[in-house]
Amino acid sequence: MSDQFKALIVDQDGENFTREVKSIDKSFLKHGDVTVKVDYSDLNFKDGMILKNGGRLVKEFPHIPGIDFSGKVLESENSKFKEGDEVILTGFRVGEIFYGGYSQVAKVNAEFLVNKPNSLTTKQAMILGTAGFTSLMSAFAIQARESILLGERVNDVLVTGATGGVGSISIMALTKLGYNVTAVTGKDSKSDYLKSLGAKNIVNRAEFDKDPRLLDKGLWDGVVDTVGGKILANAIVQTKPNGIVAVCGNANNNELNTSVVPFMLRGIKLWGMDSANCSIKRREFIWGEASKLIDFDLLEKSILIVSLEELIETYPKILKGEISGRVLVDLNK
Repeated sequence: MSDQFKALIVDQDGENFTREVKSIDKSFLKHGDVTVKVDYSDLNFKDGMILKNGGRLVKEFPHIPGIDFSGKVLESENSKFKEGDEVILTGFRVGEIFYGGYSQVAKVNAEFLVNKPNSLTTKQAMILGTAGFTSLMSAFAIQARESILLGERVNDVLVTGATGGVGSISIMALTKLGYNVTAVTGKDSKSDYLKSLGAKNIVNRAEFDKDPRLLDKGLWDGVVDTVGGKILANAIVQTKPNGIVAVCGNANNNELNTSVVPFMLRGIKLWGMDSANCSIKRREFIWGEASKLIDFDLLEKSILIVSLEELIETYPKILKGEISGRVLVDLNK
């Protein structure tokens, strides 16, 4: 490939914050020991924050955002990878403190990379990305009630923020695991879309966005929460004995005002999903299982594919909650 390639560069000079697609070369890339030709990246909420103003996550400028990417190894100074290997990267603060995937070529530490399983394409890996990976982590956390805790079978699972990237893919994965999923959303117009993913029931978020009781009727064997705040607090007090609540987002807010009562009287487990820093071994397992739980033909109907240039116009929508499904960034577009 050419010595010059495109990258989306964000920069800050005083109060002036800029984002621009520029032509750069490999000398611009200053981190890592494996160089990758990037096929695809994606747009997550964290990406939107960084593209807006750095999101207090980026410490040095200029910077290349993009917390996820997939592609093929061009050069490697590490014995773990060789030229031609297809790889996936999500998390590890790439796109924050390390240069990320909004570039046709990326250079990262080998320890951040996972070999792509043959069951996925690089495009499918980024249709999932951090959002999808977090969804799968959450689904397996709910399943742990059966597989690790040896508890009763999981039947009813609640998913909040259901139309978002994490929520929508969680619905699909949990349904494939055989669970009855109830989706919480403020977007009544998306009911048919959520049902197409597998949701059995749709509940308006207003029913959860209120002050919670100390303990409510137990309705859910498991919960995947992407929003936090009062919605999470209500989900906790409605969780059945020995249920698992997988917490993986704060789209509503960072607060959680609840009591110890549901945890003491019902043995509820509150499990944080730290997808950015989980082990490579766990990552390899989850990526290896992805094709069994995800209907990519169905997901592709709801994805938006954009170029780097189009991404600059698109990212504000994810911050405003105006995107349903996933945004895929095609580095060759």
